[in-house]
Amino acid sequence: MLRLTWVQPEDLIGHELRQAAQDGREPSAVAARWRAAGGSQAPLRAGASPRPASRYLRTLAKDLLDELADLPSRLREEEPTDLTRIKALCPDWPGSASHPRPAPAQAHLEAAWLGRAVGCLLGKPVEKLPLTAIRQLAESTGNWPLNTYFTARGVPPELLTRHPWNRRSANTSLAENIDGMPEDDDLNYPLLNLLLLQRHGRHFTTTDVAALWLDELPAGRTFTAERIAYRNLLTGLEPPRTARHRNPFREWIGALIRADVHGWTNPGDPAAAAEQAHRDATLTHTANGVYAAMFIAATIATATTATTGAADIHTALRTGLTVVPPGSRLARAVRHALQLAQEHEDFETVVDELHATHAETHHWVHAVPNTALIAAALTHANGDFTGSICRAVSGGWDTDSNGATAGSVAALLAGTPSALPDRWTAPLKNRLATTIGDFNGTGFDTLAHLTCLEASRP
Repeated sequence: MLRLTWVQPEDLIGHELRQAAQDGREPSAVAARWRAAGGSQAPLRAGASPRPASRYLRTLAKDLLDELADLPSRLREEEPTDLTRIKALCPDWPGSASHPRPAPAQAHLEAAWLGRAVGCLLGKPVEKLPLTAIRQLAESTGNWPLNTYFTARGVPPELLTRHPWNRRSANTSLAENIDGMPEDDDLNYPLLNLLLLQRHGRHFTTTDVAALWLDELPAGRTFTAERIAYRNLLTGLEPPRTARHRNPFREWIGALIRADVHGWTNPGDPAAAAEQAHRDATLTHTANGVYAAMFIAATIATATTATTGAADIHTALRTGLTVVPPGSRLARAVRHALQLAQEHEDFETVVDELHATHAETHHWVHAVPNTALIAAALTHANGDFTGSICRAVSGGWDTDSNGATAGSVAALLAGTPSALPDRWTAPLKNRLATTIGDFNGTGFDTLAHLTCLEASRP
């Protein structure tokens, strides 16, 4: 029996009930009706429950999803999705950069592509595992604090039985199995956005993003909010409704992992990077899900000037916050994370505090805790590449996505591929696997060249 993940109404309702409580709606009456009818909570880690619900429960779930969407939110004014309203709430919105833009260095972009791949690969085998499992698996092989790729060699069998690796990733991402960069959505989306810029330029629309996805992105390679938006497109809905209709994942991390190219191609122009990220993100996300993408894009655009001495990681992150409404949940979470990273010498203490703050209220793929963790990791490591990716992955939650984004930013700061330790980059063999376009087998040097061309276009 095929149980397609992330689309079953009886599973979506549990996620939407949690989302409603987070974004200022009052879902208790709807939750009581769902429970009284025999409805279950959302799966904790899987994308679908093992068995389908009855026809009655499925129909009820659809109706309740629509009822929840119509509930008023007390956070509506503080957390808009419209770009004009976002800008109005951001008193320090960055000014536009001078034109023409500074030409990006291809070596910087190659480092950033490599860093994104390395960080993703480091986090892949422990994705979905609880924090205690990540620590125990690394400690069992003498790799704690985390300093290199995970391995199954030397891990006690009883520990592997209790905490098995991510089943989709272990065969390609454990140290003994790495043979080039395997396919992952954290690399697929940057490739898609490279195609987007090649075909439509930096003034693309959200509709252009949607059309590109239908042409180039296999539906089976989408997850959470992206899969819902893809489904909505196929039923005839258009952006931005694709992000809102029966989509409880609209504030999760999916838009954030698509943001890097917008930062890379707007060197020194965080405002333009954030605006590009907004047009991309609103296909699938709203409010904090969109802010997370804008924050990362602006941070990366600022980090591109680090090698000239114009910015460091702390300046880049502060600039990233200027494009996020300061009263939003995402801004508050990032500011808290930055404070923790500055106050505590031991990063495990930072992680424990972040989990104590967010773990009970947020799904492990939600944008708010994951963005906070990325910011904390980069700050605590002072932008160092190994320190940043290892802290991001060791913090749990969406480990491969967090490692990828932290790796992209920190590698950009490092400046060149040769500045990244060989133990990280050599196993990738300058080869990326993907089902996107004609990119399968492409080298990171080639991707850097293509990205450089788009960054230099008016």
